[in-house]
Amino acid sequence: METFVKTERRDGVAIVILNRPDALNAVNAQMRDDLIAALSALNRDPSVRALVITGAGDRAFCAGQDIVEASQFQLDQMEAWMGHQRAMFQAIRDLEQPAVVAFNGVATGTGFQIGLLADLRVGYPEMRLGQPEVRVGMASMVGSYLMTLHLGLSHNVELSLTGALISGSRGYELGLINHLVPRDQVTTKALELAGEMAALPPTAMRLTKQRFRSLTQAGFDDACDAGLRCHLVDYASGEPQEAMRRFLAEREARGKKKSGSYQGDQK
Repeated sequence: METFVKTERRDGVAIVILNRPDALNAVNAQMRDDLIAALSALNRDPSVRALVITGAGDRAFCAGQDIVEASQFQLDQMEAWMGHQRAMFQAIRDLEQPAVVAFNGVATGTGFQIGLLADLRVGYPEMRLGQPEVRVGMASMVGSYLMTLHLGLSHNVELSLTGALISGSRGYELGLINHLVPRDQVTTKALELAGEMAALPPTAMRLTKQRFRSLTQAGFDDACDAGLRCHLVDYASGEPQEAMRRFLAEREARGKKKSGSYQGDQK
């Protein structure tokens, strides 16, 4: 069975690769399972002293939740979906080793949130990132909470309510990205940072991470609870399903036009 998360090792650093490049590494149920399993195994491995999380291919780190999957959810599936998503996020939070995200391409929605859950983020000036949930009819709860850990209220409100994507350069100015480098140096810089932290005393690293986790766990739990409540309401309205179906139809039309088989403008 194909895995949607691959892992590699370089000395004491594990590289975790989101592996759905044809779908811009969008997160679906299998990827959630694969990421939880991979991170849990690495977290138990004493030879792993740091992690780098990145995406396969050269187009995206992670384009968020898989729209095809999300468009098909029914109200009675919301609790299971949100619980699965929460478990994936918690697996990142539970890492005892430092985790560096290498934004090798677009990072939106769930992908943006994965980045914010890591300890450090490396990006490049031209990349795009942000929290576009409201544009597909979904309230921004977890993403808006995670941004409170990095942004002031004014910028958070703007990004959450407009759903606008910003450049890597703007993300660096706001503090969402820790290190900004040319695109072809993103992975190298992330590995460098992970290597530096891997060389530090592991007990001090583990205890410091535990302290940050304890300081933010209540807020994270509250945001996840709010996310479930709000998605029950917005899915009951039918707005997310309609917005996603429209997006998928437009994407299919663009694909047909690009391939030369689109007939919509012919009489």
